[in-house]
Amino acid sequence: MANGSSMDKPLTGDLRSDGGVLDLAAYEQVGGYAALRRVLKQMTPADVLKEVTDSRLRGRGGAGFPTGQKWSFVPMGDNAPTSKYLVANADEMEPGTFKDRMILEGNPHLLIEGMILAAYTIQAPTGYIFLRWAYKLAAERITRALAEARDKGYLGDNILGSDYSFDLLLHTSAGRYMCGEETGLLNALEGKRANPRAKPPFPQVSGLWGKPTIVQNVETLCNIAPILRNGAQWYLGLSRSEDGGTKLYGVSGKVRRPGAWELPLGTTIREILERRARGMREGYQFRGVLPGGASTDFLVEEHLDTKMDYGSVQAAGSRLGTGLMVVLDDKTSVVGMVLNLERFFAQESCGWCTPCRDGLPWTARILQGLLEGRGRPGDLERLEMQTRMMGPGNTFCALAPGAMEPLQSALKYFREDFEKLIPSVLSNEISC
Repeated sequence: MANGSSMDKPLTGDLRSDGGVLDLAAYEQVGGYAALRRVLKQMTPADVLKEVTDSRLRGRGGAGFPTGQKWSFVPMGDNAPTSKYLVANADEMEPGTFKDRMILEGNPHLLIEGMILAAYTIQAPTGYIFLRWAYKLAAERITRALAEARDKGYLGDNILGSDYSFDLLLHTSAGRYMCGEETGLLNALEGKRANPRAKPPFPQVSGLWGKPTIVQNVETLCNIAPILRNGAQWYLGLSRSEDGGTKLYGVSGKVRRPGAWELPLGTTIREILERRARGMREGYQFRGVLPGGASTDFLVEEHLDTKMDYGSVQAAGSRLGTGLMVVLDDKTSVVGMVLNLERFFAQESCGWCTPCRDGLPWTARILQGLLEGRGRPGDLERLEMQTRMMGPGNTFCALAPGAMEPLQSALKYFREDFEKLIPSVLSNEISC
């Protein structure tokens, strides 16, 4: 069984306070690989799928799709392909997001065990950890953990004497934001350019090298072993929401205590900002927050009591995303902040579709002109047009629609900040 801290905080309760890594022996002492032993002896893949489905675990990478339902789309049975793949998306490049890094560096065996269990559920013989290039320390510690797991018989042929075999490989990404989109990731893993693929077919049916594939976020996979060790009802009891579990929340910006914390799913924005991040720094006032990384809509003062769960944040007009908040203060230019984000998204566009390839640089140029005193009447209308033209359904993947979320909400809540940068017609006439 898990110890007391990991019963309440299954993702971080066992992390070392000195920033060191749990080796295999330390991980086993806190209940590591107990779920794997139980599953291989007592549970069928269908049993595991039901337990994960009953836990109401949803994807923690941003989309929030129910995990059990996603796994259920993989073909199973005698007529299913024997080659299947499980891929951990560890390409954590969403601006403002740094949650997966904590686990990858501090407890890589939690991810490895979760991946073995997920692969067993879909009967995949091979898995990959697709890691962000800049996570050098994580790469070292994952490599060491994989070797430990193989030596102990947790990876390889006939795991723990069972008839199930699974091997897991680390792939270090070349480093583009597009690699975080699951089909772009699969193309990159195949050695191709990280362009998104048309869907359908979906990866669960035709993914890596045309075979059934599940791509899952690191945090999502790290929940699997605790769920199977302690049960779906325990997991549901951790949450303040209709969905199960805890969530890694974080805050960056002009707050007294930036950081990340594991809290019950459904903890309010106010509690995270005021209790965990200790409020704004002296001399700064809160104006707004991107609740789930850079590609989410701003929320403002009236939304502070919103629960940070999928349904509540959506009802407030944004997305939970990765759950890591970027705070806007009263001394930071909102136009400059949005420009910084749009520049990033423009740079990271793969160029596969015209609205994203041409629209994002155009958006950045308009914002740059506003900040440099070259704003013109009609600029705000042009920006609003961009948010529609690059909205959902108009681009090949979700990069451009995500890039438009901070812009469209900034125009909604902070329009005066934009208007002040556009000289009036009268001013123009006088200057002439």
